[in-house]
Amino acid sequence: MTQVLLPLALLANGLAAGVLVATVLGVVPFYRTLSADLYVRAHAFAVGRYDPFQPACLLVTFAADTAIVLTEPSGAGRALCAVAALTAGSVVAVSLTRNVPMNRWIKAQDPRALPAGWDMEAFRSRWARWNSTRTALAVLALVLNAAAAAVLL
Repeated sequence: MTQVLLPLALLANGLAAGVLVATVLGVVPFYRTLSADLYVRAHAFAVGRYDPFQPACLLVTFAADTAIVLTEPSGAGRALCAVAALTAGSVVAVSLTRNVPMNRWIKAQDPRALPAGWDMEAFRSRWARWNSTRTALAVLALVLNAAAAAVLL
């Protein structure tokens, strides 16, 4: 079972981490160049493309790693997959509690009539900081899954 589940975890984890790394390297710096109305449009557009793809990849990672923990007899591989599952779950937790509420707020805004007093710079910085946090966690989960593959496959 591990021979099927671990490559699945690696694929899903790699795709999620790749989306997040691409966002840190390209999307966030691009967002910082935009005026408020263009930022709201671009952010809402991107959110509609990345969701539900990235969360689904993380849930597949979590499920595959958890299944390995429950079925794999090797202690070292099981431990690596357990930590990878917890780390992938942490990405989901950060997403659901930090980035997703901010994404929903952005999607609900009319770029032509933004709320008075909205601090776009603070919003962008806070969103980028949480995005960097979940990116680091997703990459860590990928490293853990790769280490598990080195041990188990």
